[in-house]
Amino acid sequence: MITSDITALQYPTGKFSFKDDMTPEKRNNCILDIESAPAKLRQAVNGLTDKQLDTPYRPGGWTVRQVVHHLPDSHTNAYIRMKLALTQEVPTICAYDEKEWAKLHDVFQTPAEVSLSLLDSLHKRWTVLLKSLTEADCKKKLIHPESGLKTVDWLIALYAWHGKHHTAHITSLRERMGW
Repeated sequence: MITSDITALQYPTGKFSFKDDMTPEKRNNCILDIESAPAKLRQAVNGLTDKQLDTPYRPGGWTVRQVVHHLPDSHTNAYIRMKLALTQEVPTICAYDEKEWAKLHDVFQTPAEVSLSLLDSLHKRWTVLLKSLTEADCKKKLIHPESGLKTVDWLIALYAWHGKHHTAHITSLRERMGW
């Protein structure tokens, strides 16, 4: 497989980009994407067998099961990062090694339904918070150790993209495999 094919499999919705031009309408659309992400992920994995869940979405990539467990890991971190940004003066948030987290025992031993339910609950609470934010809240800043100085709006846009990005890994694999 050539590099452009691997990149297309790795980024089925395109790479994340943020131009810091968030309008209330764009923000609302991002919040709707975050709100709907758990249902879309659940639909993407509906009916998959254990063998299918253990299939990598691309050569060298995570399995569907790892993707399913990664989303609540990542989005829990995002929720906490957002709360830190909203309640502290330009906090430096903690990074985590997502590749190492995806190799931990719980990822392989926990049924996918546990993470799907966790994502449902997390996003319900997160959406309540997101819908309550003021324009000033969205401009609050945080320092990401890998990405630098960012805003709550950046987090909102990133995680709206992130849910769609990983769900597309699964839906594009299902399409390619005829599942």
